[in-house]
Amino acid sequence: MIDYKGAIFDMDGTLLDSMVVWDNVAADYLKSLGITPRNDVREAVSSMSIQQVCEHFCAVYGIKLREDDIIAGINAMVEDFYYNRVTLKAGVMQALSRLRKDGVKMCVATATDRYLAEAALRRTGIAHFFDGIFTCTDVGAGKDEPAIFLQALASLGTPLCDTVVFEDALYAIKTAKASGFRVTALFDPSADAQTDRIKELADCYYLSFSDWYEDNA
Repeated sequence: MIDYKGAIFDMDGTLLDSMVVWDNVAADYLKSLGITPRNDVREAVSSMSIQQVCEHFCAVYGIKLREDDIIAGINAMVEDFYYNRVTLKAGVMQALSRLRKDGVKMCVATATDRYLAEAALRRTGIAHFFDGIFTCTDVGAGKDEPAIFLQALASLGTPLCDTVVFEDALYAIKTAKASGFRVTALFDPSADAQTDRIKELADCYYLSFSDWYEDNA
C-alpha cells in the first residue's frame, strides 16, 4: 500500500543499471594523465560527488588541472554509456507508473551531472515521470550532506513525513535517514558488502522494483 505523497529517487544503481560504468573510471582517468592510481582509488571515491573527486585527485595525486577540466575529462569517459547504452533496472517502469497512478510527486536526486542524467532518463523513457532533477553539482554538496534531499523535498512540496527516498547506497541512506526521511532501499551489486547495514537502516528493502511492485500493485 502506498501511503506517501512524494518520492525522491537516486538514479545510478536505483533506477538505472549503471554503477558498473563507474567501476574503473577513476583509475582510468588517472592513467590517462600518466598517473598510477592507488590500489584503493575505487573505494576512496565511491561515496564522493564529482566535485569531491576533483578535490581528492588534486590533494592526493597532485593534479594541477582546473576543476571544470577534470570533470569534463571524467564525464567524457561515460558519455557514450549514458547516451546510448544505459538500461533500466528490473521493474522500474511498472513502479513509476504505479506511483504516477496514485498521484505521488516524484523527482530525481543524483550525483551524476545533469546533462548525463537527462540523457539517460530520456533514453530509458522515464524522464516524463519526474517533476525535477537535482544533482550534487547543482546543489554544491555530495550525498554525505542532506542538501540535495532537502532541496528535492522543497521542490516537491510534500511533507517530510510523507516523502520517501529510494536509494541503493549506504552513505546516502544514512544521510536521508538522519534527515528524517523514510527510506526504501534497493539492492545493487555495488553495495553488496553493505547489505546487512542497509537492511538495518532502511524502512523497507527490496531486491528489485519488480518485488516492490508486487507489494504495491
